[in-house]
Amino acid sequence: MTDARRADEVSRRVLRDALESHACVALWIVLSAVVILFNKYILSVYGFPYPIALTMTHMAFCSAIAFALVRVFKVVEPSEGMTRETYRERVAPIALLFAISLWASNTAYVYLSVAYIQMLKALSPVTVYGIGCAIGLETFTARRLGNLGVVTLGVMIASYGELNFNMFGFCVQLLAVVVEACRIVSVQIVLGKANLKLNPITTLYYVSPASFVFLLVPFALLEMPKIVYGYEVTHSVHYQAGIMLGNASCAFLLNLALYLLIGRTSALTLNVSGVIKDMFLIGISAAVFESPISATQLVGSLVAFSGVCYYNYAKLNEAQQKAAQELETQTEVKTGDNKLEKL
Repeated sequence: MTDARRADEVSRRVLRDALESHACVALWIVLSAVVILFNKYILSVYGFPYPIALTMTHMAFCSAIAFALVRVFKVVEPSEGMTRETYRERVAPIALLFAISLWASNTAYVYLSVAYIQMLKALSPVTVYGIGCAIGLETFTARRLGNLGVVTLGVMIASYGELNFNMFGFCVQLLAVVVEACRIVSVQIVLGKANLKLNPITTLYYVSPASFVFLLVPFALLEMPKIVYGYEVTHSVHYQAGIMLGNASCAFLLNLALYLLIGRTSALTLNVSGVIKDMFLIGISAAVFESPISATQLVGSLVAFSGVCYYNYAKLNEAQQKAAQELETQTEVKTGDNKLEKL
């Protein structure tokens, strides 16, 4: 095979992978926007301000559908490498992080606007990078630190300009960002283990039931008394099976898209792609829920998103340089082999 043909095959493979990755990103952005707006409506407008109960509904639905696909219809097979020890040491921690992340993020929608929450989510690449450096998945550089410092500065400016700031909601959302970053990196590591052979469906099959169980205690302590009181005394709890089923279905599809995206790309790609989704949601949510956005917030969000976009650009350049170096190394090895054959 000639060098030109090899380069052409590499180019085709890169293009195919890029198209698949972009399709996964687009699917995730659309479903994420739908679920976020749907959750905000249920928690703040519809009259069901119980984020743990809503999250448990999602986990129960995902568990049931995943069980049916794996055990009943046998669309996919369970992971052969999944043992009790593996489940306890690798899957259960991810399920715990997943439960906390969803609980915290849904709680934030009760206290903060969708637009402001999306601005705070610009910190996701910062947290993912920090965690990646801590465990050796990312290389620390001063330039990248400065780049992500710009993102942090933008979020601080946006927070200063928030017209309806709520400290509890702010802290809960920061917790959600940190825990979500830990979960994303953990999922990437687990999916990279060949002996597990997890796909999006089997990941939900193993993670969702455990997440549901982890949420039982906080639900029993924090929300169940309020729900029982609301039903029996004030009759103020709004609950329609059709709305909840539709919301849970969207959440299931989003979780599938999320694990598919992480499995095909990387944790950083997910967070950087989220910038597009966040900018889209800021505009849509401000119009739908009539949430005011100050000029200071706009400036801060533009600074933060510009920093994330530059970060994405830098990562792309690194990937291209790495691919070029690998191709050059392969060419040098083949040239050396040809010389040895002639000798």
